[in-house]
Amino acid sequence: MLLKRIIYISILILITILCIFFFPKWAYALFIIFFIGFSLNEFFSLIQKKNIPVYKRLGILIGLIIPIAIFFNFKLTEEWSLAFILLTFIVFFILQFAKKDHSDAILAISTTIFGVIYVSWLGSYLIKLRFLHKGSLLVIFLLLVVKLGDTGAYLIGRKFGRHKLLKRVSPKKSIEGAVGGFVVSVIVSVLSKFYLDEISIYHLLVLGSLVGISSQLGDLSESLIKRDCNVKDSGNFIPAQGGVLDLMDSILFSAPVAYLYIMVYKLHMVLR
Repeated sequence: MLLKRIIYISILILITILCIFFFPKWAYALFIIFFIGFSLNEFFSLIQKKNIPVYKRLGILIGLIIPIAIFFNFKLTEEWSLAFILLTFIVFFILQFAKKDHSDAILAISTTIFGVIYVSWLGSYLIKLRFLHKGSLLVIFLLLVVKLGDTGAYLIGRKFGRHKLLKRVSPKKSIEGAVGGFVVSVIVSVLSKFYLDEISIYHLLVLGSLVGISSQLGDLSESLIKRDCNVKDSGNFIPAQGGVLDLMDSILFSAPVAYLYIMVYKLHMVLR
């Protein structure tokens, strides 16, 4: 099982690197859209295990429209955004009108929309980040800070973890692991100065801190959802590792945070 896990992860890392640095942007976007689609499927499957009604197919369809529109550089003006949101609500309510049982109408509609926002809208910032100037370096920065931070939290927590972080949400996570993971994220961010040399150490420190915190919040948030659904993993995409949503959880919060910070301080404009 360990060998299979290593092989699967190695293949995934290789494909990720190829999509970021060597393949055209459409291949990278397709790669992210694939992950968003599978993550949405896993999320709605988790919700259905709680016998909560959701519009799974429609939710996935709407969820895929968002990253596809971003890829084609569709200008989501205030008018178009309002029209899209309005149309989405109208479609959901029309489908609900056709049902005989309306007892869970609010729950079905709100849960489906939540899944679209949580997985698709947040996940789509990976595409936005890649389309910035030197976007490939910014994406690899995000992945290194997040995933090495995750690894640091796991290893440090396993070795030194004594105090539970949030036992009712994720029993295995410790305060020591969370602090260790945060420190690793900040260190990895600062070391990124070697390939993001135009960005100051100050911004890398702040960005590493924000990404480190938001990635752990993303991880805990998905743990809360899985805890509520009484499952260990969102799926079985990688043996002994979990599903696609398990791979995406810490990125769903950190990608928008990184993108917004970069845009506010125009760090992508600094890169030459």
